[in-house]
Amino acid sequence: MKTLYASDLDGTLLTKEERVSPYSCEKLNRMIENGLLFTFATARSVSSARNAVRGLDVTAPVILYNGGLVYDFNAKRDLHSVLFADDVKEYVLSLLRQYGIMPFVFAASDDRERVLWKSGEESPGMARYLCRRREDPRMEAVGSERELLGGYTFNFKCIGPKQQLEGAWNVLKYDPRVICIFHQETYQNDFWMEISPRDATKANAVLFLMNYLGCDRTVCFGDSSNDSDMFDVCDEKYAVMNADGWLKDKATGVIGYCEEDGVVKWLESRFGSER
Repeated sequence: MKTLYASDLDGTLLTKEERVSPYSCEKLNRMIENGLLFTFATARSVSSARNAVRGLDVTAPVILYNGGLVYDFNAKRDLHSVLFADDVKEYVLSLLRQYGIMPFVFAASDDRERVLWKSGEESPGMARYLCRRREDPRMEAVGSERELLGGYTFNFKCIGPKQQLEGAWNVLKYDPRVICIFHQETYQNDFWMEISPRDATKANAVLFLMNYLGCDRTVCFGDSSNDSDMFDVCDEKYAVMNADGWLKDKATGVIGYCEEDGVVKWLESRFGSER
């Protein structure tokens, strides 16, 4: 049977330094070279994911924007994407502004990715995010709210204190047109709220990839709320030791911590026995 192995990145495959450890990189590359069909499913964009997995030779298409985009790094092309309708993205931005929230808007024009926000309205969490991406050519401050919605919009990302974001989340989580994920940031005390079109889920992207690659079954790994729907559609699902307790309850099993190469050590034990 042809099996696809899919891992979340932050808090699962990556360390707290937001990278794949040298151990995991070496061992995983060797397994991929020997036939392991491996991909990752992340909220990150093309550029951000590429930087995080630098040195890892993933040959299968990958899942980005929490399922909003399936992308082939080797061919440098989109295989599947889910975008906001104009009326929905306008509504989301209007609602966020009612709650005093300035989002990052992840979008694409015909020639490049863009991450947009209104200049001068950065929260402390946004400022930290920007500080880590000073050299990122996607980052683009704009002067007006209307400019935020130019191009093809994939995702809204909001970073701030829990009490600031929670009001908007309590509205958007009931809106049937969107997926709204609200969780504490993996590496800081801030909370993140990520809003995507309803069909942009890791679950749908995994099912697309299974069909595209001709797979019979899927095994996945995760740690948090944006992995939950992926757990629902995979044949086996494993939570890392540092995962949320309720996700561990959904899992087939619990494996080692992300800081201790839990995913790759599990893959070594499984893949070695399948060879």
